[in-house]
Amino acid sequence: MIPLPILWQRLVSLSGKTCNRCDSTHQAIQRAFNTLKETLRPLGIEPTFETRAIDEQAFKANPSESNRIWIAGKPMEEWIGARVGSSRCCSVCGDSVCRTVEVGTVTFEAIPEKLFLKAALIASAHFLDPTTKKLSSEGAPCCET
Repeated sequence: MIPLPILWQRLVSLSGKTCNRCDSTHQAIQRAFNTLKETLRPLGIEPTFETRAIDEQAFKANPSESNRIWIAGKPMEEWIGARVGSSRCCSVCGDSVCRTVEVGTVTFEAIPEKLFLKAALIASAHFLDPTTKKLSSEGAPCCET
């Protein structure tokens, strides 16, 4: 099976909490992940999912790193032609301006299930194209098959 690594990171406070938009994104990814596994299995692609916590100090230094998703080593927004934006967040994030994803004229504070699936399926399609080089687990071109 060809691995499709998916990494999601978010702020986790000292008390173990995260904000609503990160929590909503996490729930959407969890729902979508089973669909993704079932869809890609017959194609010989196996998605893997890793979560990474960002502590409050790292978050304050760069809030746009929270609620960030990489698929096959590339930021999710690169797969779908989206832009990264920002907006004020809440509770755990304090008054920080946190990451948003903009697709066309629509801004998402939390990543919905279908947007995540779209990005993952586009990334997966690269493994099926015989004219392109395979991606390594870090998303860089690897070897020709």
